[in-house]
Amino acid sequence: MSKKSKGYTCIGLFNPKTPENVGSVLRASGCYGVNSVFYTGTRYDLAKQFCTDTKNVINNIPLIGVQELKDIIPVGCTPVAVDLIEGAKPLPEYKHPERAFYIFGPEDGTLKKEITDFCRDTIYVPTKGCMNLAAAVNVILYDRMAKIERGEEFSNH
Repeated sequence: MSKKSKGYTCIGLFNPKTPENVGSVLRASGCYGVNSVFYTGTRYDLAKQFCTDTKNVINNIPLIGVQELKDIIPVGCTPVAVDLIEGAKPLPEYKHPERAFYIFGPEDGTLKKEITDFCRDTIYVPTKGCMNLAAAVNVILYDRMAKIERGEEFSNH
């Protein structure tokens, strides 16, 4: 009996603002089996203390600073923008790709059009307001895990 694939998951953070949120993203990444986390910008580099990475996930999941997220899309991964913008698909209706590279905007802004243009899909979490970065990462990763556990198939396109 073969075990169903859990897929492959990476996170991209566009110019994250605070070490607290990056630490929380790392913790969520450890909880949900993320393979690596990439980030752009310099704001985070100014304060690299992982004060909310209480499980020291940084020792197991690479956190890699890069110039452009488009240039480091992991092989075979589908880039998926996560942003509360017009035309985005609501998360409850979304079928996750088997190999996903979820890209999140900063806590105090939105993703640039240059990023959403290279992403196959743009999704959002239906809420009454904006969630912070770490909360959004947790919800997306939980939704992915829950749908896989229920036996939902990955998207093929």
